Amino acid sequence: MGDGGALSARARRLVLFDFDGTLADSFPFFVAVLDELARLHGFSPVRPEQIPLMRRQDARANMRLVGMPAWKLPFVTASFIRLMRERGGTVPLFTGIPETLAGLRAQGLTLALLTSNSVDNAVRTLGPGNARHFDYLEGRSALLGKQGRIRKVLSRSGIPAAQAIYVGDQLSDLRAAHAVGVAFGAVAWGYAELASLREAGADEVFHEVSQLRRLAAGDDRD
Repeated sequence: MGDGGALSARARRLVLFDFDGTLADSFPFFVAVLDELARLHGFSPVRPEQIPLMRRQDARANMRLVGMPAWKLPFVTASFIRLMRERGGTVPLFTGIPETLAGLRAQGLTLALLTSNSVDNAVRTLGPGNARHFDYLEGRSALLGKQGRIRKVLSRSGIPAAQAIYVGDQLSDLRAAHAVGVAFGAVAWGYAELASLREAGADEVFHEVSQLRRLAAGDDRD
């Protein structure tokens, strides 16, 4: 496990991408609406000094930190989706994402998007041209249970888990991928700290967006 290519580009046929924190730079928006979400759903406001800790922990630990029971998570997620729909028009893609998606698609890879956000929010942020690179768009995936959606894409595409990789930025994404036998590629620019994703067993690490191109290029160096 680590920075090298655990899964060779020749074996890869399917790349599943997370959205928030992986393709879209939505962490500043998430932080900006945390207090409002706390008021709406009755959990403790997040103090600025807690943000670094939250980036090191998984979602369940963060829910305990702010006193949010698991049953509230779908309602909090729905409120975040609504707020992003109403106010998130300025959420940008990370620099280089459009060119990277186009390049991977041109190399013949099948691309899928799995997000706990809505497909509408994702497509609005991506733009129609970038969204067309995806063969599969799966929205409103359970934050703590994406393995069902991963299995769905594998089944619909006919591509075995051994020939797929999930690229994301959350410990829950990593665990969901590994639960169904899919490799996980951790990005360094997302919500979670890279060190936590490494420690949890990320199969590959991408330090900058341009390195995602090695998913198709067969270049497994850092």
